[in-house]
Amino acid sequence: MLRIDKLLPVLNICRNALNRLADVLDLVIRFYIAKVFLLSGLSKLRDWDTTLTLFQEEYHVPVLSPELAAYLGTSGELVLPVLLVLGLATRFAAFGLTFVNLMAVVSYWHVLSMAEPALAQHVYWGVLILVVLLHGPGRISFDAMLWNRINPADKVASRSESNSAGLFRL
Repeated sequence: MLRIDKLLPVLNICRNALNRLADVLDLVIRFYIAKVFLLSGLSKLRDWDTTLTLFQEEYHVPVLSPELAAYLGTSGELVLPVLLVLGLATRFAAFGLTFVNLMAVVSYWHVLSMAEPALAQHVYWGVLILVVLLHGPGRISFDAMLWNRINPADKVASRSESNSAGLFRL
């Protein structure tokens, strides 16, 4: 008969390996989202006259002037992804990119509503951003390093503890 105490070391090894893979997945998600938005921001910056024209004639951003919307949207697409890659102020960056993504859908709805694959991409990006926003940056991040330095008694010992943590805990 197999005793559970003989299985515990094997289960613990598996659990630790999966936790390390989850940390890598957190990093991959952050890098993927950052790439999508950074490339979009760079393409807007590359041809600023076209960007302004698109914001004036094609995108219908509510409340903001087209020029201000172009500056804010492009700035968000250039700055927030860098924070995501670094894992610095990660939840702030994820919240900002959630807003950028939602504004893109709202302002371009007249096209996206008829282009299901393009809309599905925004939904996919939105879900990945929400994973980062709700789950946090993971342990491979400057946020985690800073949190552990500021509050060493509250270091996250295991992934399961970090998943049950509060809003400001990694």
